[in-house]
Amino acid sequence: MNNFKKIGLTALAGALVSVSANAADLSVTGGASMTFGGQEETLNGNGWSMNDGITFGASTELDNGWTVSTSMVLDSSDGGGTAAQVLDTRILTIDMGDSGVFKFAGDGGSGVLSAVDDTTPTAKEESWDVVDGATAPPGGPTGNNMMHYSNSSLMDGLTVAVAHVPSDKATEIESSTDYGITYTGFEGLTVGLGAGEDNGEGAGGVEYTNMYAKYAFEAFTVGIQANESDSATASADISFSAMGVSYAVNEDLSVSLNTSTVDYENTSLSDQEATGISMSYTMGSMTLSAAHNSVDSIAGTAANDRSGYEIGLSFAF
Repeated sequence: MNNFKKIGLTALAGALVSVSANAADLSVTGGASMTFGGQEETLNGNGWSMNDGITFGASTELDNGWTVSTSMVLDSSDGGGTAAQVLDTRILTIDMGDSGVFKFAGDGGSGVLSAVDDTTPTAKEESWDVVDGATAPPGGPTGNNMMHYSNSSLMDGLTVAVAHVPSDKATEIESSTDYGITYTGFEGLTVGLGAGEDNGEGAGGVEYTNMYAKYAFEAFTVGIQANESDSATASADISFSAMGVSYAVNEDLSVSLNTSTVDYENTSLSDQEATGISMSYTMGSMTLSAAHNSVDSIAGTAANDRSGYEIGLSFAF
């Protein structure tokens, strides 16, 4: 073994010893919920379902002041029994203070655009949700082994973010990247803009643009959203717009009204229009929520109109 390899292995061994000797803060949090839902003119069988998740976390502070943490979710909500199905959302986070926050998500990561696909305020669900088959708003790149960086120290009220999914020559034909900015410099106002390209959607990929704004005053919060996807596939572009308003009746009870429209470039498809009402009531760690949504021209199919409802009881611990 040459001297270079000896030096490298010695340094690596020293680093491993140093990391293992650091004290770590451990945490366990979780939540569980049960939901009853249904849709008109649809045979859904048993309308009851359960969702659960237990998050295990560990963090430590490095000598330079950075904080490194990792988290993993134990989630059996999909009913699977394999380790890959139960172990979910594995994320490594490096908080570098004024230099920003870097995250590496081995599984379950959220890109810049997918986190803001519909930001309109709602007490429970978005207007297009609950009803099976409805077209969701254009989001952005997703995938495992995602890298995400954000920084909110460049200017008061301004946060910049970028996410990247490397190519694996399978689901990701080429690497995908999205980015965005959020501004909260005025009291009660949040404005955001994001763009990116998803090359995991087939040859040529899809380009996305998201814009949104929310304003909170007294007990009300109003919001608007406008998304576009530009696909290399002919006649596959989609435009999405949404509006929403929520009202905090008191500290525990909130109600909301939301609407959205999906406009398809394909002229053989009709505009999908959705309207939803939601409520949520919180008592300590327990939340009771409900939503009723109606969607016309589901996925662009004329006269395919249907409504759905969902009632949930969730617990945080």
